[in-house]
Amino acid sequence: MKLTDTQRLLLHAAAKHPQKLLADFPPTLKGGALIKVLTALGQAGWIVPQNKSDDGTTEFAITASGFDAIGIPPSIASNRRAGTKQATLIELLLRPEGASLKDMVQATGWLPHTVR
Repeated sequence: MKLTDTQRLLLHAAAKHPQKLLADFPPTLKGGALIKVLTALGQAGWIVPQNKSDDGTTEFAITASGFDAIGIPPSIASNRRAGTKQATLIELLLRPEGASLKDMVQATGWLPHTVR
């Protein structure tokens, strides 16, 4: 799928954001046009819902595929604290074969519902 200029602009802005969030929207991108752009980015796997902001809107973060789409290597490693369970989970998930729930439970000692 080819990126539009607007999609490229949003992904580049998210790549520069400290939490890798889509936060810098052009003032002309509103309503249905904004929803259309976000839907296309989500369907391509370039963004994922991250959390809800204080005003109740959903915040979206750029994915590794989103970084690939704009030709920038993701900087995931810089946000990890070595030796933490979070870092362990990220390492498992970054493996080419991914990680099963069982793998994550064994690596962290957490219960399955906590890993989920």
